[in-house]
Amino acid sequence: MKTVFVTVGTTRFDELIESVTSSEVAQVLKARGYERLVLQVGNGSFVPDAASCAHLSVQAYRFKESIAEDMRQADLVISHAGAGSCLEALGAGRPLLVVVNDKLMDNHQLELARQLHMDHHLLYCTCSTLTETLKNMDLSVLQPFPPGRPEHFANFLDKALGVK
Repeated sequence: MKTVFVTVGTTRFDELIESVTSSEVAQVLKARGYERLVLQVGNGSFVPDAASCAHLSVQAYRFKESIAEDMRQADLVISHAGAGSCLEALGAGRPLLVVVNDKLMDNHQLELARQLHMDHHLLYCTCSTLTETLKNMDLSVLQPFPPGRPEHFANFLDKALGVK
């Protein structure tokens, strides 16, 4: 069953949850072959019930100890633009659509999304453009995100501290 996993992390982003469960978005997801929608709603006040999308099977929860399994099982991850959530989805090798909260002041999230988009690692949009982005998205253009290389940072620290 093709699954979309949506995460807002630990934040409150009701607009994203409301947008992704709207009838317009549900119809687009169904038309693209998705059948299941798993929502991690965080601290939001809007928690959709299982019957909220006529065209999709819906499961919603606030938090889990780890969302790694939900990400691994997803055919598409839709995430808020928090760096942790983006890196977790990219590290899991899942196609990622980032939804930037354009109502935030001094929105550093947009900078992250733009850079990762320019490097062809993800697609991004806002809630107001989510339906159109889903209709037109081409996941085949996305490139895998390279794994981290923590030894580079460790070597830098060793040199800076005179250990090596």
